[in-house]
Amino acid sequence: MNASQHAETHEVFNQVPSLDGANLYRVDLPLQAWSKRFGAGWAEQRLDVYGGLAGGELMAAGFLANENKPVFKSHDRYGHRVDLVEFHPAYHQLMGAAIAHGLPSMPWTDPRGGAQVARAAMSYLHSQAEAGSGCPLTMTFASVPALKLQADVAEKWLPKILSTQYDPRNLPIEQKTGATIGMAMTEKQGGTDVRANTTRAYPVGMGGPGQAYELVGHKWFCSAPMCDAFLTLAHTEKGLTCFLLPRHRPDGTRNEFYIQRLKNKLGNWSNASSEVEFRGALAWMVGEEGRGVPTIIEMVSLTRFDCMIGSSALMRQALTQAAHHCAHRQVGGRVLSEQPLMQNVLADLALESEAALALTLRMGKALDNAHDEQEDKFARLVTAVGKYWICKRAPAMINEAAECMGGAGYVEDTILPRLYREAPVNSTWEGSGNVQCLDVLRALSKEPGVLDALFTELGDGHGDVRLKSHIAQLQADFRDTADIQYRARQLTEDVALALQAKLLLEAGNAAVSDAFIVSRLGGQGGRVYGTLPRGLDVEALLARSTPHLV
Repeated sequence: MNASQHAETHEVFNQVPSLDGANLYRVDLPLQAWSKRFGAGWAEQRLDVYGGLAGGELMAAGFLANENKPVFKSHDRYGHRVDLVEFHPAYHQLMGAAIAHGLPSMPWTDPRGGAQVARAAMSYLHSQAEAGSGCPLTMTFASVPALKLQADVAEKWLPKILSTQYDPRNLPIEQKTGATIGMAMTEKQGGTDVRANTTRAYPVGMGGPGQAYELVGHKWFCSAPMCDAFLTLAHTEKGLTCFLLPRHRPDGTRNEFYIQRLKNKLGNWSNASSEVEFRGALAWMVGEEGRGVPTIIEMVSLTRFDCMIGSSALMRQALTQAAHHCAHRQVGGRVLSEQPLMQNVLADLALESEAALALTLRMGKALDNAHDEQEDKFARLVTAVGKYWICKRAPAMINEAAECMGGAGYVEDTILPRLYREAPVNSTWEGSGNVQCLDVLRALSKEPGVLDALFTELGDGHGDVRLKSHIAQLQADFRDTADIQYRARQLTEDVALALQAKLLLEAGNAAVSDAFIVSRLGGQGGRVYGTLPRGLDVEALLARSTPHLV
């Protein structure tokens, strides 16, 4: 026997063509439709350009950034404390592209109609390529309203924050061409309960808004410690107060900001999260003394919105991968996407993805029209509703998408494991599920006009008896205040589904809206994906969600 003739043991066939280089905007028909519907049609070319980047070089950079996690360097080679975090060049590539294209700045520097929707759509594309870099981008974006409360601080910092130049150098703000902002709120003993924080602030001079203080304490979670400054909370004599704490003092020396360690996280590997200490760190009061939580709340509202964007993006990329795989992979001599049971699963996943996107971009429209009382109250409610529901749905949806790909969805050669690891962070970050649901109750019961704004938005069911019945039941459920905290998750879920159904119905694509309503509101859906009832146009759903490479 000649062994050499058997060197090749098998022929490689029945493999799925690569998605490398696919334009993530062009292959996403729902994104195109919903961004235009909510006023961002003018940004189509910008989104097309970024979709090409996201599916091409940024996707490749995302793999590299996750394979090469950030490294903490506490000291330089001479023994001096430096507290630096080093990143792979791929991470800087991701940050540079995002900032150059205005992801943290667009709605503030170009506040035309649809700017928040356009920025959300662009972030949606970016997060599909690499979600970890979204953390500093989000906080930089969301810091702007808080900093505007303090004119003297804003004058110094906003030009750098709104710059489209990415500058990762560790230098005083005066020497930089651009800046990023992090957040340091959580402490060991309190977690979500920031009022249990023990960090103290001591005035350097006269004290008060815009004045310098020295902070002493710790933060168990400081997001993105490589940033140029951090919004943080500390107690003064008047209570919990918001501060901006830069990495450098005015004289150019390093601030008394010490990184203890980087977090060893389930996912979000490309991004650095850390524990820090303030040992007399110089910071400037932002907003009214003792009003730290109200000062920071607008920032938190925007970061929660970005959790909606991020989870929607993870779901869409999981769907893109699964639908593409199933459109080409044969089992039993037949393409998977032509087999009825797989069609049921993929169509169900497509409904989940599009409903999440619709609610997310509707939230963006509300932010674009915050001067309108109805829209402002809608945003107040849906920030918590959407953050809860979309972020909760993401892990199970991504798990199902990975399963559609079989073993290929379980190996790190594909993006699915990363998407799955990434998904839970959005549920936890910026307030877990219970926090969001209790915030929904707070908004509906204690803030005038919010409950009315919800039912004004929902209307009368728009001609669909199932939606009409669901809305009527919602009204009854909110009138029944007994054990309402106990029922908060169910109520929030019912609000989210009602809003998603209404949006899909209004958009006029009957295949999508009928399938969503019958499976989510009609009582004919199951407890896992792939349990859609008979009689739905699953072929249309698959055609709308499967990437068509051009």
